[in-house]
Amino acid sequence: KRAAGPRPSRFRPLILTRYGRQSAILNDGQIREPLSQAEIRAGRFVLRPFRRRDTASLHRAVLASRDELAEFLPWANPLYTRASAAGFVRESIRSWREAKAYDFAVRRPEQPDYHVGNVSIWHVSRGYHSGEIGYWIRTGETGRGAATEAAGAMLRVGFDRLGMNRIVVRIAAGNSASEQVARKLGFTWEGVLREEVKISGRWVDHSIWSILKREYGDGGHPSRPLS
Repeated sequence: KRAAGPRPSRFRPLILTRYGRQSAILNDGQIREPLSQAEIRAGRFVLRPFRRRDTASLHRAVLASRDELAEFLPWANPLYTRASAAGFVRESIRSWREAKAYDFAVRRPEQPDYHVGNVSIWHVSRGYHSGEIGYWIRTGETGRGAATEAAGAMLRVGFDRLGMNRIVVRIAAGNSASEQVARKLGFTWEGVLREEVKISGRWVDHSIWSILKREYGDGGHPSRPLS
């Protein structure tokens, strides 16, 4: 399952100012300020900030995917409810407003109410220009490149718009699909964070991967070719 690393304080994969005016939809992850007003076209998908009316579609996607997500993400458990989804959406909107993190709903332009997954980017250290991404894709949509397209758009946002020099992703042990996404995008494996997160009653190691701005190619593509 393509479900990558937790943010330290919120343990979910998975933004600048209030989302309000008509969004600017731009191609290939290129967005104009303010970041919060933009919907990003990422290949076959549109990435946009969460709205309160997304609660139901998010909840359905998590329920459809929970058995697979539960292996890698601590919040994907039997206690996850519609109220949990509503809480995430409220927190996401607040995070955008407070410039803490940038969560995007992954949707198809022709199916705007069908939730494909989440992708996010946030600063780990503003002073050192470092950030982190996370993502998950719903069951039935994995293995088709959605995570690679969405996460690739986050690299463009991080390097081109948020001024990051280093971006990391943390991946739960055994999540080979997410590791493959990291490789395709040009990340380098750095090591293992031992027993970093408790998931379903057991402590789970996470590998950490990074990519630097100087390794990131011109034109919004990784410097190393995708395989």
